[in-house]
Amino acid sequence: MMKEIAVAALCAGAAGAAADEMWDKTFPASDKVEHSKAVFKNRFGIALVADVYKPKEQAPHGGFAAIAVSGPFGAVKEQCSGLYAQTLAERGFLTIAFDPSYTGESGGEPRYVASPDINTEDFSAAVDYLVCRDDVDPERIGILGICGWGGLALNAAANDTRIKATIASTMYDMHRVTANGYFDKEDSKEARMAKRRALSAQRTADAKAGSFARAGGVPDVVPDDAPEFVKRYHAYYKTPRGYHPRSLNSNAGWNTTSALSLLNTPILAYADEIESAVMVLHGEKAHSRYFGEAAFKKLAGANKKLVIVPGADHTDLYDGGGKGAIPFDCIEEFYRKNLK
Repeated sequence: MMKEIAVAALCAGAAGAAADEMWDKTFPASDKVEHSKAVFKNRFGIALVADVYKPKEQAPHGGFAAIAVSGPFGAVKEQCSGLYAQTLAERGFLTIAFDPSYTGESGGEPRYVASPDINTEDFSAAVDYLVCRDDVDPERIGILGICGWGGLALNAAANDTRIKATIASTMYDMHRVTANGYFDKEDSKEARMAKRRALSAQRTADAKAGSFARAGGVPDVVPDDAPEFVKRYHAYYKTPRGYHPRSLNSNAGWNTTSALSLLNTPILAYADEIESAVMVLHGEKAHSRYFGEAAFKKLAGANKKLVIVPGADHTDLYDGGGKGAIPFDCIEEFYRKNLK
């Protein structure tokens, strides 16, 4: 069997990385899976770094069913995507959690850029890596996107027919929230034009400065009158529960001008043409629930499923929220049904 290093080089022309000597995740390591690192490139030539979680049992005839995980928007693979990936590996799937382009340990310059095109491609590049592994069944590959990467996962599923099953967990539609504001309160030509003017002016300022202004991550101090969901972000990203030094949300955030492409690019335009299986997973009390329910309504066909987790908020589905809110039994059942 080819090792991760050899597979990464074969598939992407990038050198692989050895397994971590030190565990750097926000969740404990499992003794039920093997952890290693992989490096592969997307079609823009950007090297993506992933954590690989492999069940310790022998690969079945034909290889493991495999799942690529990423998100939330502004997070890194050492946070919730790694938790999802490791837990699913404990349940028998070979999984990877990867840092998107321009973030975390992945490549790309300038740093901290979000792009609906490139970040959708990142999911397909992860599929490229998985189909090249000789311990993976190339006909049994799924993806899982968390928060902003939930919408991007749906965009990838609409474009890449190798993806046989997709889960969007506690999803954001990053185009909609950028173009229309939260709860669509800024959904007007005038409001969007004001954003475009401000962002265009920022591009000029960045060009003159020779550097890129950052939008700011979750604030260090949250005022008492802040929206409840901001307080919940703080409770995850700014505390030992979820803080990570490479996480944009834990620190200074994205490049401000990343919003320009998100503003102008509807990522769910062809979601109704997805023919593979899709699950939309959301918390009952999540401020973002309307994104998931709207995306679900757009999906066509019988192989779609909406799961609303009772009592859960947006960040409860990042790490369980201390109350086991992530319905891993349901997630496992969905992938077993659709990756066979």
